[in-house]
Amino acid sequence: MKKEKVEEKTNKSKKIIRTFAVASFLNDIGSDMIYPIWPLFVTQVLKANMAALGFLDGLGEALVSISKALSGYFSDRMKRRKVFIWMGYLLGALSRIGYAFSSEWTHLIPFRIMDRGGKIRGAPRDAYVADISTQKNRGKNFGFIRAMDHLGAVVGILICIAFYQLLGYRLLFSIAAVPTLISVILIFFLIKEKKTEKIKLYKGVSIRDLDKNYKLFLFLSSIFALGAFSYSFLLIYGSEYGFKTTFIPVLYLIFTSVAFLLSIPMGKLADRIGRKPVLILSFLLWAGVLILLIMGKSYITVILSFILYGAHKGALEPVQRAFVSELSPEKYRASGLGVFQMITGLCTLPASFVAGILWESMGMTAPFYFSLVLTLTAVVLLIFLEK
Repeated sequence: MKKEKVEEKTNKSKKIIRTFAVASFLNDIGSDMIYPIWPLFVTQVLKANMAALGFLDGLGEALVSISKALSGYFSDRMKRRKVFIWMGYLLGALSRIGYAFSSEWTHLIPFRIMDRGGKIRGAPRDAYVADISTQKNRGKNFGFIRAMDHLGAVVGILICIAFYQLLGYRLLFSIAAVPTLISVILIFFLIKEKKTEKIKLYKGVSIRDLDKNYKLFLFLSSIFALGAFSYSFLLIYGSEYGFKTTFIPVLYLIFTSVAFLLSIPMGKLADRIGRKPVLILSFLLWAGVLILLIMGKSYITVILSFILYGAHKGALEPVQRAFVSELSPEKYRASGLGVFQMITGLCTLPASFVAGILWESMGMTAPFYFSLVLTLTAVVLLIFLEK
């Protein structure tokens, strides 16, 4: 009887993971119908400069972090996960329609806020995944969901490449809302959350609830994030280097495909050898991207940098989430994830904005030197983390 209950619980967990994965897959189809041409839309269609692009991207990531922190905090206090997840997808879908109707880059600001505010789904979903996983499969589960994210991105990019010249930016942006609306339906109807008699607020997390390893990891990750400017700079670099506009989405496809292929293997590797070695590897891969772009003398070098960027994303994202969920107290897991994502995300606002200023004032390789110094500093600090 006990064995049957364990098997039933395992099957239920697998079903939940698959539902989250499919929803992520669909959402990223919609997202990545837009993202490969987003910097071109902002700079060429709406005539914004690189500083404005950096501001929009940095603002978006900062809002991601705030929304994740708030949703994580209230998810723990209310003992609710599901409502934050489906509402987050809904906000993302509505924002894409707003992009389609924007005629100046400043019009994008409220829809960017709505889009990235949709990340309220992040910390509650990650906490849900961590709660139903074990030490032996947590990295794999996060890796599987991230792999489906990246697979959705690959499909979205292929749709973008095939149709954006035919449909134009605005119609493509509107169509991109459809798969995410399907994600809303999947979460709303297929995820069954355990009911309590009524919603009440429980005690929230405080700084005393977080140990020194969590705080050190938060600190070094923030240093890294200050140099981790938006992917938009890599795409614009490719455009400035001489790649045709029609090839820029292909560069995006390259790194997304590599991230898709490596997310599950990197998650499994972290389950087997530990989180820290894989995180060090992810930081070093980003350093490799920067060095290649600084030294880049050929189209092959630029393409190789996008391959390394995909490997960096495949290693960083699932392992980082698993690590933070384990460094956080179990009953404050969503809060721990949310606080981490808020602090590191807030660092990306100055990261992309400063990168834009450096690009405009000192040349397009200046942000790469700045990021390289911060990345190597984070690697040194990570070595001292005890786990």
